[in-house]
Amino acid sequence: MFVKAIEEVAKYTRPIHTISRIYKEKIVTPGSATFFFVNELGVAITCKHVIDLIGKRKIINDHYDAFKKEKEEIGKTDSLITIEDLEKKYNFKEDALIQLNELFSGVSTDKTLNYRWISHPKYDLAIIMFDNFQNPAYQSHAVFMKDTTGLKQGKFLCRLGYPFPEFQNYRFNEDSDSIEWTNEGLLQTPFFPIEGMLTRILAEPGKVVGLELSTPGLRGQSGGPLFDAEGLVCGMQSSTNHLHLGFDMKNFEYNAAGKFININNQPFLHVGHCVHVDIIKDFLTANGVKFYEG
Repeated sequence: MFVKAIEEVAKYTRPIHTISRIYKEKIVTPGSATFFFVNELGVAITCKHVIDLIGKRKIINDHYDAFKKEKEEIGKTDSLITIEDLEKKYNFKEDALIQLNELFSGVSTDKTLNYRWISHPKYDLAIIMFDNFQNPAYQSHAVFMKDTTGLKQGKFLCRLGYPFPEFQNYRFNEDSDSIEWTNEGLLQTPFFPIEGMLTRILAEPGKVVGLELSTPGLRGQSGGPLFDAEGLVCGMQSSTNHLHLGFDMKNFEYNAAGKFININNQPFLHVGHCVHVDIIKDFLTANGVKFYEG
């Protein structure tokens, strides 16, 4: 049903690879998100919450660098400051994020890319603009649905994104106590589509703002396009909502292979929430961004 649409949408949908590290750990954690291009000029969109995290990268890294600099001075002077004192000063607990780096993959053949963004003041949406963009590594661009009257309950739609990160081109540099990108290992992560039925229209007074699907948006698919069988983009994956089903089992006795066991279970239905195409087009228009409709 979505075979041809996925082939077309994949031409302009790309991953954001991230690597991060928490305090007192040498393990590098890979992560991903998604963005897609809306024209041939190097302009794309993603979720505001994705950009909000990336936008804090310099603050996060500088904060840890300042900590390391003070830590290196311990024992060199008559100061009684301890590592524990510094941990309190910098608010470094075991789960504190101390380093973060991002890589926009498959954008351009140019080695250096500068980008800026505009975040929506209200909705989970952001525009990314790659500056001095000359040699695109993506093909085609999104074509947004013009007539949205057909977006009704029961319609099947699909999302494309980059969950389940498999890239391996990163490492922890023990000498510099930092995480870094490398040119070794697997460089890419395969995209992953997931379909769903449109279950509810998400609206505010007098305004449609989103679409709910019967299946979850997967971690890493945030910022990916929502599209129909023709490949027309009708939204963008934003979040997953968790609906309690009410079929709770508390100390439920279950016969498993002849042995009775007690089960506790609280099932939820995980549904995907997407930013509506009209919100996207209005924001692009307000910022003078060229886009296409079909």
